[in-house]
Amino acid sequence: MVAFFYNLAVPMESSVRPQTGGLEDNMINFPSPNAPPASPHAHTQYDQPPIPQRARVATFIPGTSQPPKNYSRIMVIPRMQADDIAWISKELPGLDVSIYVANDPKAISHPPKNKGHEVMIYLTYLIENYDHLPDLVLFMHSHRWTHHNNEFLGFDASQMVRALSGAHVTRAGYVNMRCHWHPGCPEWLRPTGMEDTLGKQEEKVLARCWRELFPFDPLPSFLAQPCCAQFALSKDRILSIPRSQYIFYRDWIMRTPLSDYISGRIWEYSWQYLFTHDVAHCPAEHICYCDAFGVCFGGKAPYSQYVELLRSKTKINEELNIIDRNQRLSLGSSNLTSDHNQNETETRLRVQLNQVETELKARKQEALRRGADPQRRAEECGRPWREGDGF
Repeated sequence: MVAFFYNLAVPMESSVRPQTGGLEDNMINFPSPNAPPASPHAHTQYDQPPIPQRARVATFIPGTSQPPKNYSRIMVIPRMQADDIAWISKELPGLDVSIYVANDPKAISHPPKNKGHEVMIYLTYLIENYDHLPDLVLFMHSHRWTHHNNEFLGFDASQMVRALSGAHVTRAGYVNMRCHWHPGCPEWLRPTGMEDTLGKQEEKVLARCWRELFPFDPLPSFLAQPCCAQFALSKDRILSIPRSQYIFYRDWIMRTPLSDYISGRIWEYSWQYLFTHDVAHCPAEHICYCDAFGVCFGGKAPYSQYVELLRSKTKINEELNIIDRNQRLSLGSSNLTSDHNQNETETRLRVQLNQVETELKARKQEALRRGADPQRRAEECGRPWREGDGF
C-alpha cells in the first residue's frame, strides 16, 4: 500500500462561502502525457489514504446526440443559509435541483464538512448519486446575477441554464459554463511559481498539491480554463471516472491543512484536467456561445465586432457619467458657455449611445436566429452536420 503524508504548511482560513471566482483559435487544448496506471485500491480511511485509480478519461467516447431528445438534467447548487435562491423555482420551473447547504449540518442535503467552497459539494453530489445520474448534471452557484456568468446572456444564470444545449454537453462530456476567457485563459496558473501572485494565492502550493491529486501525471507548466467553477457534465463523462476517485478527492479536501479558500481555488483550474485530461481547456469564445448556448454571431470576426460595440457603449457611458458629475459639481455657477458646451456634448453622446444600443440589439437578435438553425450552428462551429441532427 502506498500512503500520502500531507505536510503543506498553509494556514487555515475562516471563509466559508462557495467560490465566486472561476484573439483565439477554435480551441486551445494542451493534453497531458500518458502516464502509467495507478493502484486500483481506494478507500476512505483517513489514517492512510491510498493513491487513487487513474481517471479513465481516455476511454470516454464522445456522445452522439439523438434528437429530438429531451435530456434529463439536474442542477446542483451549493448555498449558504443566507443565500436567496427563490429565483430558481421562479425562473426554472420544472428543473430538477439538488441544493446543498454548506453551513447547515441539519439540512436535508449538506456536505460532510464545510470546506473547499463548492468543491466539497460538487464531489459529494457525484459520490452520493453515482448510481442514479440523469443525462446531464449542471454545477452552478446560488446567485442568479453575477460577474462570472456570461455577459451576452445578461450575466443571468437562468438564461444560461435555459439556453444550454443538452446535445452539446453530450458530445463534449465537459462544458465550462463561462465563455469569456478572462480570467483563466489562455494560460493562468503556473504551478512552478514560488512567489505569491496577486489574485493567485494558490499558485505557490499548486505543485505540491498536484503530486497528491495526480501522482502519476507530470506537473504541467500551466493550467487554464475560464473561471469560475461552473460547468456541465454528461452522465457518461462522470461514469468514466470510478466513484472511488471522487471519494479520494473529497478526502483530500477534508484532510489537507490548506485553507477553505485555497483548497477551493486549487480545484477551480483543475476540473478541466480531471474531466478532459487537458491542462488547458479554452474554447474560442464565439464557438462556446454558439454551440453551447445558441448565440451564433457568424464567426470570429462578427463576434469581435460585437465585442467592440460593447466597449464603445461602455466608453460612452463613462463619458456621460463624467458630464453628469461635472454638472452636479457646477450647480449654481454662472458659466453659461461651459454649460452650453457640456449640454451639446451630452446630446451628441446620447445620440451615439442610442445608435450603438440599437446595433447591439439587432446583432444579438440575429445571433439568436442563427443559433436556432442546427445546420448553421454546426457549420459555424466547424463540426459535421447531418439532416435530422439537433443542437
